[in-house]
Amino acid sequence: MSSIREVARLAGVSVATVSRTLKSPDCVREATRDKVNAAVEQTGYRPNLMAVQFRSRRTGNLVILVPKIANTFFARVISGAQLAAQAAGYRLLLCDTQGREDIEREFAELVYAHQADGVIQLRAFDPFPADSLETPPMVNACEVIKGGRHPTISLDNHAAAQAMTEHLISLGHRRIGLIKGPQSSSLTQDRVAGYQTALDQAGIPSDPTIICHGDFSLRAGYDGAATLLRMPDRPTALFCENDEMAIGALKRIKEAGLRVPEDISLVGFDDIPLAQYCDPPLTTIAQPAEGFGRRAVEMLIDLIEKKTTPPQPVILPFELTIRNSSATPSTQ
Repeated sequence: MSSIREVARLAGVSVATVSRTLKSPDCVREATRDKVNAAVEQTGYRPNLMAVQFRSRRTGNLVILVPKIANTFFARVISGAQLAAQAAGYRLLLCDTQGREDIEREFAELVYAHQADGVIQLRAFDPFPADSLETPPMVNACEVIKGGRHPTISLDNHAAAQAMTEHLISLGHRRIGLIKGPQSSSLTQDRVAGYQTALDQAGIPSDPTIICHGDFSLRAGYDGAATLLRMPDRPTALFCENDEMAIGALKRIKEAGLRVPEDISLVGFDDIPLAQYCDPPLTTIAQPAEGFGRRAVEMLIDLIEKKTTPPQPVILPFELTIRNSSATPSTQ
């Protein structure tokens, strides 16, 4: 079995430098770090994790609580988190919570049991007791608790939904249907508010009959589109609060014998990989899913290793991505 001394000899550095590189790579010059990493790879060296944990009282485990692992957007968040954790020498423990508070609390307990060092929560719920004497290491990303005690990473969902609605208005649409996410979700609330702001600023009266409840699923988009298409004065455009619902809506629109965007415009939110391969490719809001995961891991490790004070809320950028599913309304 290879040893740290063998790695040091091969890299041409001291044992202390190898140790520092593995524990705090940011504190080592890039050239030195590259030599040490190459030597580690060549020798197959693996640190004695039990000894490291005993000295540092850390496990090297990070828990990530995912509301719905089958959701394409969350899969991309997990991918970004996994790469960042691996690069920093941590392991990611994945929990598919289905949005259940009891499951989230159960996995958060791993921190108190010294089986994990911290938690990344992708839903607006704090799984730790409110009366904790110390704030456990947690980063809240994607759907965040407003005014909570943990650092957050989010998107300006209000501004993003407003930008998408303004895009449809600029094309000439005045009757814009909305298929929402879950009513309790802060994402839904912010996106509905952004949609409403755009209508108000354009002087377009709000019509609650063309706003449908959904749950971010394909089926919700399909059913919501079916409801809106049955209306005698149906919308000329549909805004779905995520791409999966937009893809479900697209199927129902085609079944009704209508064309996108010639007969009705259709837009989504997230820019999942499938969005650009739809027929037609989907106009959507692109948000950096992998970036959520990467930044969450980096912030959590900083909290665990006490490198910084709890950071200020981070707002990641979005981009209005215009493709072929939105166009000027047809004359009816």
